[in-house]
Amino acid sequence: MHGSTALISLIVPCFNEQHNLDALYRRLIEVMSAQPLAFELILVNDGSTDQTLQAIQALSRQDKRVRYASFSRNFGHEAASSCGFELARGDAAILLDADLQDPPELIPQMIERWQQGAQVVYGKRTSRSGESLGKRATSYLFYRLLNRLSSTPIPADVGDFRLVDRVVIDHFNALPERNRFVRGMFSWVGFRQEAIPFTREARHQGETKYNWLKLFVLAFDAVTAFSVSPLRLCSLVGLLVTLASFSAAIVVSLQKIFWGMPIPGYAFATAGMFLLGGVQLLFLGMIGEYIGKIYTQVQGRPLYIISETEPSKESTGEPQGAGD
Repeated sequence: MHGSTALISLIVPCFNEQHNLDALYRRLIEVMSAQPLAFELILVNDGSTDQTLQAIQALSRQDKRVRYASFSRNFGHEAASSCGFELARGDAAILLDADLQDPPELIPQMIERWQQGAQVVYGKRTSRSGESLGKRATSYLFYRLLNRLSSTPIPADVGDFRLVDRVVIDHFNALPERNRFVRGMFSWVGFRQEAIPFTREARHQGETKYNWLKLFVLAFDAVTAFSVSPLRLCSLVGLLVTLASFSAAIVVSLQKIFWGMPIPGYAFATAGMFLLGGVQLLFLGMIGEYIGKIYTQVQGRPLYIISETEPSKESTGEPQGAGD
């Protein structure tokens, strides 16, 4: 379906990955040199505090196929991924991490599936080397919970590693939301999608940039971006608590009136007040999360600010089709 003149864009978000870039570049060049397709490598420096930018600049000077953009500060992996798709000029783009946990050797299979008609080809992890049991368990539960809550089916055990056709890229770039969950957005746009199973390796060097707090924030963003079920759950629990409280009040009143039972109820009332207060605060926080996302969206700030690119120029990450 796609001829040998097609261009493939390789997109790699980078945050403090100076020790992984040379190995990543060598493996990508080795893989892509065996393909009869032109390619470009887009490295997005997400406000790194080490020598990542200098390493990227050295690769860009060494190889004209290497393009880069450097953010003015750290805007996050989702923003860096979105920037890469905005900059991609290829007929298809492949998003992968810089830590070599996404094996470049899988790229030829992705390209083959794309040439056979698939418009999104994503890597599905069958095992995860170098990760703790706790992280594997929480990841497993996250995807299952997200799919139970979301109206958009999101493939389980799938990260950002994927090939995306130009048609899908254009629709993705037109999505205006600021709070982004990239893998969920690609599921939402649809089109013909296929999976390739692979074993996710341990990081080549360094440590993951996602601690438990960042993973929790990402998971919460994913759930609230693709589901209003938490709000409905708040309404349901509120109804149940109201019914339980009303029933308890009737029982206590009947016992007092007809049986004359002494019911001081101080402990019961205090516990009930704390319970209702905690439930109210929890639900207010949940509602506030959605309101906060509305506030962020209405502000209309760009996803990112590019301080340096090749050729050097300033730019912002205003999503296409976002409007005024």
